[in-house]
Amino acid sequence: MNHDIAHLPERTAMPRKDGLTMVMDKGLSVRQAEDLIEGSKGIVDIVKLGFGSSLITPNLKEKIDFYKSNNVRVYFGGTLFEAFIARNDFDGYRAFIDKYQLDLCEVSDGSILISTDAKCEYIHQLAKDYTVLSEVGSKEEGILISPNKWIKMMTTELEAGSWKVIAEARESGTVGIYRPNGSAHSVLINKILNKVKAENIIWEAPKKAQQVYFIKLIGANVNLGNIATDEAIALECLRLGLRGDTFFQWLPEELSEKLIQKNDKE
Repeated sequence: MNHDIAHLPERTAMPRKDGLTMVMDKGLSVRQAEDLIEGSKGIVDIVKLGFGSSLITPNLKEKIDFYKSNNVRVYFGGTLFEAFIARNDFDGYRAFIDKYQLDLCEVSDGSILISTDAKCEYIHQLAKDYTVLSEVGSKEEGILISPNKWIKMMTTELEAGSWKVIAEARESGTVGIYRPNGSAHSVLINKILNKVKAENIIWEAPKKAQQVYFIKLIGANVNLGNIATDEAIALECLRLGLRGDTFFQWLPEELSEKLIQKNDKE
C-alpha cells in the first residue's frame, strides 16, 4: 500500500491461507513472468501453468525458479495430470513434478472420466508428498452436476487430503459454476457454501463480473483463481473497494448514503 486510507477491508498477508489470488500463466516467457511479479508483488499467491503448457514452454525451470524465489507457489494445470493418467503414467507425472521441485499439484477429472474412488486415491497418494489442489466440475458445456453431487465431491476430496478444492469454470468462465453466458449459478454456489467452508474453496473467476460476485458474496478474502496475468492489480482493487464495482462495499453506511449517485427527480 503506497498510502494509508480509511475504510479498506483487512487483507490477509502473504503467505496466505485464504484470500488467495491464483493467476493462470498460459505460456509466459521468463521476461513476461518477471514483469508480472514486478507489477503485482505481494498480490499474486499462486501461478498455475495452464493446461499442458508446461510440457512445451521454453526455459521452464528458469521461470519456475523465478516464481519460487519471489514466494509465489507454482503448479502444473490439472489437464496435464489428466494427460499423464490417460496414458497410464502416474509415476511419470510424479517424476515431472519432482524434476522441477514443485510442492503443489492439481488432481482433476474435467476432461476424462475418473471414478471418485480412483480420484481420491490419487489425492491421498500425492498428499503424502505434496500440497494437493483438486478440481471439481466438468470442462464440457452442457454437463450438469447436481448441487448434492458437487458438495459430496468437494467434501470427499477434502477428506482424501486436498488442501483446497477448485470450483471449475475454465479460462472462459462459461462452464461449471457459471452458465454459458458467464453468470453465476447462484443457487448452486449458495448450497455449496452451506456445506463447505469458503476458505476451503478456490472459485475460478476469470471475468470481472464473476470476481465482483464472489467478493460481494464472501468478502475481500475470497479465494479466486484463473485470473488473467494482466488483471491481478485490477482484482486487488476490486477486493479493496478501489474500483467502481465494489466502491461502496466497505464504506460505512452513513457515508455511502450521502455519496451514492441517484437519478434526478422529475
